[in-house]
Amino acid sequence: MTTVVPDIPRIYTALAEWSACLVFIVLLKKRIPRLKVIGVSVAALLVQSIFLVLTDEVWIIFWIPCMALAVLLMIIFLYICCDISYLEASYFGIQAFVTAEFSASLEWQISRFFWKESMPPFVVQGLLLLGIYGVVDVLMWYIIRRYLPKDGRMNLGKKEFFSALIIGIAVFAVSNLSFVTTNTPFSSQYSFEIANIRTLVDLGGIAMLYAHLVQCCEVAVRRELEAVQNVLQNQYQQYKQSRESIDLINYKYHDLKHQIAVLRSEQDPEKRNEFLNKMEDEIKQYELQNKTGNKVLDTVLTSKSLYCDKHGITLTSVADGSLLDFMDIMDICSIFGNALDNAIECELKIPDKEKRLIHVTVIQQKNFLMMRFENYFEGKLNVKEGRFATTKKEKQFHGYGIKSIRYTANKYGGAVDIDTRDNWFDLKILIPMP
Repeated sequence: MTTVVPDIPRIYTALAEWSACLVFIVLLKKRIPRLKVIGVSVAALLVQSIFLVLTDEVWIIFWIPCMALAVLLMIIFLYICCDISYLEASYFGIQAFVTAEFSASLEWQISRFFWKESMPPFVVQGLLLLGIYGVVDVLMWYIIRRYLPKDGRMNLGKKEFFSALIIGIAVFAVSNLSFVTTNTPFSSQYSFEIANIRTLVDLGGIAMLYAHLVQCCEVAVRRELEAVQNVLQNQYQQYKQSRESIDLINYKYHDLKHQIAVLRSEQDPEKRNEFLNKMEDEIKQYELQNKTGNKVLDTVLTSKSLYCDKHGITLTSVADGSLLDFMDIMDICSIFGNALDNAIECELKIPDKEKRLIHVTVIQQKNFLMMRFENYFEGKLNVKEGRFATTKKEKQFHGYGIKSIRYTANKYGGAVDIDTRDNWFDLKILIPMP
């Protein structure tokens, strides 16, 4: 048995799908300027409407592929406007599609209930569409915005996406089963019952996908917190290892000074003096220890200074470590360790060692503690809205250095600002003094 697509006007369906996409576009961070978003939105509505109207009378064998293409158009619309991945655009597209199915079904069911034999007046029809679609979309916006991350980045895995895809397919299949065949235990032969089934199943689908979204968001937050905590812990472990290494260097340094003094007192040939002078010069590299007034900061800066000296990076600092006394050891390690690690990683990519420059500043400005990290860079850094994007291939496992710094600054009521100008990367951290 062949049948045509459901009797909801296709232009209504197009409008429902378009408005459902707008719910997510309003909530998510934009990939393009707002004026372009408006232009793309108008174009998307026209394309969606034309496509669905042209496929109005297709046979059932082509209906499902046409609906899949309609969903693909929604996903493309979301991806163009929002700064999200393909996987995230597909995930939100599935949610928008099920929401649109519910809006269109609810409006058509209410319309058919009051106007069984004919279409309502044009003005009433328009108000009904705007009213029902608007209420559904506003409710969805209000519910989803409470759990959706501010940047829309959920770091979805394939398992989460495919589970949402299965829910979407199942909801669509069950809600439209009666339009394909009435010869099943779950189908109905009466038009109003069919509408009831479709509306209720779509409502249940929205509930399931909403629960799925909440769970995915909570998992994403938990993963990010765990990653940030791991970064904090790793920086603290680096600090402890550096402290032990520097203590050993100090012991060796003092031992060698005594040995040299003994050798000088015993005999004084010219060549021996030259050798000893050279030996002293080599030992002086271990005097790179910083004396800032804070032992934790001294250790971190000394450790990074030794590394920089070994790799041809010039690290300078003007730091009053006593200003950090109110901060926890792990927080100091996190901020300075992550900031310097990022700067060092950037400098190692510069072929000319004369240009490998890093400068650290720790000062008080009025009632604020200011920590500033400046380093020279070449090429282009991916900085969006003050956020430094990782350049590593496995992005889901990296890029938490800056996030950890922000997390620590927020802990003390502070703020982080990132700027790139004239080949200088400038990271500023302002924290109110207690």
